[in-house]
Amino acid sequence: MITADTPMVPAGRQAGPATVPRTALWQKLDRSARVTVVSAPAGSGKTMLVTSWIEQASLTDCAAIVQVTRGEHDPQRFWLSVLASLRRTAAGSRLLRDVTASPDQHDWAIVERLLADLAPLQQRLWLVLDDLHELRSEETRKQVELLALRAPPQLRIVLATRHDIRLGLHRLRLESELTEFRADDLRFTRQEASSLFQAAGVTLSPTALATLHERAEGWAAGLRMAALSLTGHADPDRFAAEFSGTERTVAEYLLAEVLARQPAEVRQLLLCTSGLDRVSGELADLLTGSSGGERMLQDLEEANAFVVSLDAARSWFRYHHLFAELLQLELRRTEPERVSVLDLRAAGWLADHGYPVEAVRHAQAAGDWEMAARVLADSWPGLYLDGQEQTVHALASAFPASAAAGDAELAAVAAAGELVQGSLAGAEHLLVVAERGLARVPDGRREQALILLGVVQMLYAGRSGDQQARASNAQRVAAVSAAAGATRRGLSEELRAFALAEIGDTETWAGRIDLAEPHLDLAITLGRRIGRPYVELMALVYRAELELNRCFPRAEELSRQAIDLAERHGWTDDLFTGFAAMTLGGAMAWQGRVDDADAWVARAERIFRREANPAAAMGGQYVRGQLEMGRGRLADALAAFRAAEQLAGLHPLARPLRAWLVHALARLGQTADAEDILAGLSDRDRSRNEMRVATAALRLAQHDPHGAAAAVVPVLELQGRTGWPSWLIAAFLLDAIASYALGDVPAAGRSLERAVALAEPDGIAMWFLMLPARELIETWAGQQAAHPVFITRILDQLARRTVASAATGTRLLVPALTASEMRVLRYLPTHLSAPEIGVELCLSTNTVKTHMRALYAKVGAHSRTEAVAAARSLGLLAPSAPARQA
Repeated sequence: MITADTPMVPAGRQAGPATVPRTALWQKLDRSARVTVVSAPAGSGKTMLVTSWIEQASLTDCAAIVQVTRGEHDPQRFWLSVLASLRRTAAGSRLLRDVTASPDQHDWAIVERLLADLAPLQQRLWLVLDDLHELRSEETRKQVELLALRAPPQLRIVLATRHDIRLGLHRLRLESELTEFRADDLRFTRQEASSLFQAAGVTLSPTALATLHERAEGWAAGLRMAALSLTGHADPDRFAAEFSGTERTVAEYLLAEVLARQPAEVRQLLLCTSGLDRVSGELADLLTGSSGGERMLQDLEEANAFVVSLDAARSWFRYHHLFAELLQLELRRTEPERVSVLDLRAAGWLADHGYPVEAVRHAQAAGDWEMAARVLADSWPGLYLDGQEQTVHALASAFPASAAAGDAELAAVAAAGELVQGSLAGAEHLLVVAERGLARVPDGRREQALILLGVVQMLYAGRSGDQQARASNAQRVAAVSAAAGATRRGLSEELRAFALAEIGDTETWAGRIDLAEPHLDLAITLGRRIGRPYVELMALVYRAELELNRCFPRAEELSRQAIDLAERHGWTDDLFTGFAAMTLGGAMAWQGRVDDADAWVARAERIFRREANPAAAMGGQYVRGQLEMGRGRLADALAAFRAAEQLAGLHPLARPLRAWLVHALARLGQTADAEDILAGLSDRDRSRNEMRVATAALRLAQHDPHGAAAAVVPVLELQGRTGWPSWLIAAFLLDAIASYALGDVPAAGRSLERAVALAEPDGIAMWFLMLPARELIETWAGQQAAHPVFITRILDQLARRTVASAATGTRLLVPALTASEMRVLRYLPTHLSAPEIGVELCLSTNTVKTHMRALYAKVGAHSRTEAVAAARSLGLLAPSAPARQA
């Protein structure tokens, strides 16, 4: 029989650190049923838990503790020790008759007599049988079962064991009369580990504490041995970083108390499989050259021998970290020549059974770089499409520096790894190496090498912003994978779905939405059908980005679907999760929910910083700038757009980015810098819709409403052919502001009506928050009843938002002006005096002056002229019209 036998002599109980309070476990013992089983591996703190609970609960006089002698075969000796312990309690001394050992004394008779003597028991009495796994007599185990099932209600029994003993306690479990503590229950929490080290006088940094707790997996003995070793140690943090199963005290404990107690064939299995992250029976049999591995692994798990099952079928297992390290050390010490042989055998089996990551690691450990490169190249597309690009990068980085130079496929994989790290230059160099090495690829692998190279080239083009190259590579990958049919790795459909997603996204960036949509919808459908959620995630994100061009609510919906999918699969920090968060934040910001959008944009920015992806970071800064424009934080918006400009390169957002720079500069009053941008553009770029809209905003900032109106005329004439519909909304709104500044209120109302009518269905509020239209909107809203909900939402947002002061570039919180203050503000640009304004508004002169002082304070002005200028710069008043020429 396989056991994890070791005496419960507590090296950790004797001279170790003070007892750590385990309040939650003590409370569970307080509520325990008739029988309690504490089953966990050696050194888990079973005895310490029970004895400390008895002491803190003041149960010493009513608890009998029996520690089973190691290898106990004598039933009579066992039961006499039970009787002796019970008689030392207050209740037991009154009820139990003394029994003397004799050759004719039958052990069953002792048990029956014990039950009879305890029948009148009226007060709670505890019997603790410690190290119960040491019982070697089947008869004695049956007698313990009898005692547990027939004991009087006031006798509570605690059974502490390293592995489950077959006692037929299932009936008690069904009757809720059984309380169980397992290894997971006894593992120390990080806080308990901290308390243990503090009690030992050891001070650890949070990082060191987390490392030790993780390495020990909460194992009490491991933590106690670490605490003992750390006492007086010169560098506790260094010790924590290096702590492992090879540490002397841990190694001695595990060798003597666990490994040495296993039969020879079990020790052989443990040593041969010690280098594996996980092991199955079939793999164990291959490495040992024998059979019965699965049964042995299952027995080890049942024996709590530091073996943990990983699946419900109990076919895959892993070893406790410290135990595995001890086994690896022992294998290197006793049979060093077998280590690389075992790694190669494991690598071959793992590769053939669909575990490429582990296969590559074992091939690398064995020094078979050719095999490792072949397995990695074969599996790279699948690993990438499973969202494991960081894992692939780690594997590629483990090869010798010279390996990629002679292997085209490995060079392509290494290039993909460089892209993960944001190194476009490194990726470009390796792609050149891969292209040059294609001629040396064997004929049987040439087609696969071409596909691999095409995929990585497609990714490189996307990361560098070269949409044309990205599109051509995506088309080539789709064609080659379709022609290849079902490859031996079964990746043709996966690559086709991947390529479709990439083709669709390039069509989006090219403005061909009608062509992009079917490609992306097919990629989503195909990704779901073939069980590739990462492809589905990519396509969903691209589909959401497409909807930013026409329907913000739909973009929000698809972004949320993508984020939910990513979180279900643990991809919370993946690049595409960042894209989804960025798109969601952008969609929310354009609908006027700028405060809600901020959290999503910030999440995207955090991911992009970790990913070191220049194109992604550029997109994040682009959306951040738009968001800050909507919030009125103009200096922050300009900073974000400037940061995006530094990263733009060939990115398709580089052109509209220049328009947003003009917007930000214009609103900040830096009109000369905005003019410099316009002067540097070609006639074609200046005639693009986004630049005409930006030019109109600049003219308004220059107090030139005639110029603003003229700038948007071509956009208005195109109507439905403006590309992004939002530009048409902006054009109508700018035309309305210009008309209002020129005194043509009816024309202003008509243009504003068109802008609102276009914006309301999708809730596009951003332009109304960004452009200086507040006075116009309030005036128009007071004259008609159309679109009340949408207009009210915009005005409420304007009243609450934080804006930037154009004069100082500092952030200025503008409290919402009251309705009366806003009415007074509208008359300040006129020549009316305070008494005359009062007549117009039916207010006393004192009331008007009170409102004037209040709004001066709110906009940071000291005079009427300053208040008007500040209100215009903050969007509270429309820009002034230029002086009319005589």
